[in-house]
Amino acid sequence: MSKRIIRSTVALALMTFVAGTAGAQATQTVTFAVNAVNQIAVTGSPSLTITTAVAGSAPTSVTDATAKWAVTTNQTAAKVTASIDLDMPTGLTLSATLVAPSVGTSAGIKALSSTAVDVVSGMTKVAGSNLGITYTLDATTAAGVVGTSTRTVTYTVTGGT
Repeated sequence: MSKRIIRSTVALALMTFVAGTAGAQATQTVTFAVNAVNQIAVTGSPSLTITTAVAGSAPTSVTDATAKWAVTTNQTAAKVTASIDLDMPTGLTLSATLVAPSVGTSAGIKALSSTAVDVVSGMTKVAGSNLGITYTLDATTAAGVVGTSTRTVTYTVTGGT
């Protein structure tokens, strides 16, 4: 190699080194947070009609397990409560059972009224979907004949910490 090529190569290397270390820098502080997230959704159109009884017994209870629910919470010890908009007529009881997500505990079958009742508890930082809801309608003979009616069930997720 000629001396001229070596000198040019060395000069180019020195220029690259000097240019590479002479860059400017800037810093920036980024502020971030994750707020409490509690979301719940329900799907399906459950329908319950009592049509039979065993002679000498109360009318036969009916169930509907077609409804589903989903939940997302990033809190610890969150729970789900359920209530209906109006209390049931005399002699009728509407109950619900929710399948719990992977981190949580179902309270089992719970009678619904206008006062909220816990239906799932102990949910901690979990997302669950396509979870089952089973509704049950029970009647005593005191209910008599009840025409088609509806109740709106409200599910609420409340967070722990």
